[in-house]
Amino acid sequence: MAALVAELLFDLARSLIGDWLRQAVLAVGAWLETKIQGRTARFVVGILLGIAAYFLIPVVTGLLGL
Repeated sequence: MAALVAELLFDLARSLIGDWLRQAVLAVGAWLETKIQGRTARFVVGILLGIAAYFLIPVVTGLLGL
């Protein structure tokens, strides 16, 4: 019974933290979009953020166990 409750709590924590991270990333992206002027600058920042996400998403999902 304890193992079942622990699994349910871990699943709940994973979903809450994952949802919170998703909302935080969207908020930062929306804020950053208003600060960058120019098409080339947005393109460069988008590429840099994409490269960062390529390396960070597997690390974060591994830590959360998703």
